[in-house]
Amino acid sequence: MLLFFIRHGHPTYSPDALTELGHLQAKAVAKRLCRHGIDRVFSSPCVRARQTAQPTCDIMRLEAQVEDWTSEVHAWNDFSSVWADGKRRWICARPNHEFMTPHMLSLGYNWMDDEFFKDVNARAGYQRIVDASDDFFRRLGYEREGARYRIVTPNEERIALFAHAGFGVIWLSHMFHIPTPQAWGTFDLAHSAVTIFEFRNYDSGYTAPYCLCHSDLSHLYGEGLPMKYNSRIYL
Repeated sequence: MLLFFIRHGHPTYSPDALTELGHLQAKAVAKRLCRHGIDRVFSSPCVRARQTAQPTCDIMRLEAQVEDWTSEVHAWNDFSSVWADGKRRWICARPNHEFMTPHMLSLGYNWMDDEFFKDVNARAGYQRIVDASDDFFRRLGYEREGARYRIVTPNEERIALFAHAGFGVIWLSHMFHIPTPQAWGTFDLAHSAVTIFEFRNYDSGYTAPYCLCHSDLSHLYGEGLPMKYNSRIYL
């Protein structure tokens, strides 16, 4: 199985929608995925994710199945807090080096119990994503056992999931089997970026997600669109 994880295109958050650029990015993603061939499409319920998925659905003549657990609304509620200036922000918006201190690294998988995360719903929020992710892969034929998956029903499909960075980095930390703070300090996802995982169906009956590429924007290059990370850095 190949799993394509796509972050939504360039958005407005109020109202929840894609900008003109975001719609162009979504069309570029659709052309790319059309070349790959996609069997099923899944999407967050948020408008910006569904709008990003729609061109792919139109080209491939598929209907996106909504996965509520991937909604950024839930992740925002669990992993944001009011900062000293009175504004509510993601905890992962803190300077990334704060997640890479010797103390933070020493916490390992017990990170959510640390005082650093006292103002967010870290344990319950992380467990919600873990449980829903494991159910998602179970439905696709893979039963999680520790850091690997038992192949219950070998799956040769190509799956596309359209969602968000705030949710996505937490989810990827579970898939990568690394503590989430280290994922926050190391990885990010650009608008419309494509991350590809292979779940190879080994004869042993077990597999693990193998990251073939992360946060790739080559579809934007192919369409002559700005190769820009979140409206901030040209790549």
